[in-house]
Amino acid sequence: MSPAMAGNMATIHIKNLRLRTFIGFNEEEKTKKQDVIVNIILHYDATHAIASDSVDDACNYKVLTKKIIALVEERSFDLLEKMAGDIIALIATEDKVLEASVEIDKPHALRFADSVSVGMGYKRSW
Repeated sequence: MSPAMAGNMATIHIKNLRLRTFIGFNEEEKTKKQDVIVNIILHYDATHAIASDSVDDACNYKVLTKKIIALVEERSFDLLEKMAGDIIALIATEDKVLEASVEIDKPHALRFADSVSVGMGYKRSW
């Protein structure tokens, strides 16, 4: 049995990361930043982090979040799917992350709805 299977699989939730970006394909959306809300779930084997109590052995969610903020706020996107895919691709470059999911909400995208969201996932293949 692998250490992660013995109960050391950690789950990190990054909740309601509020960012502003150019999102949408209408002319007004291309010229005015809008709010998006990003929720991320990361899974990693925390065996070494538990043993060492060192950030070097953990999934450093602060560093990863800064990269995600830069990605979203410095680019423009026509589609939520593209933004979600780019975030998942960035997360996939982090060696410690074994599995992840992202959900992005675009508040007020529809007149009678609180938001529209797109979700996407990633699982490291062995």
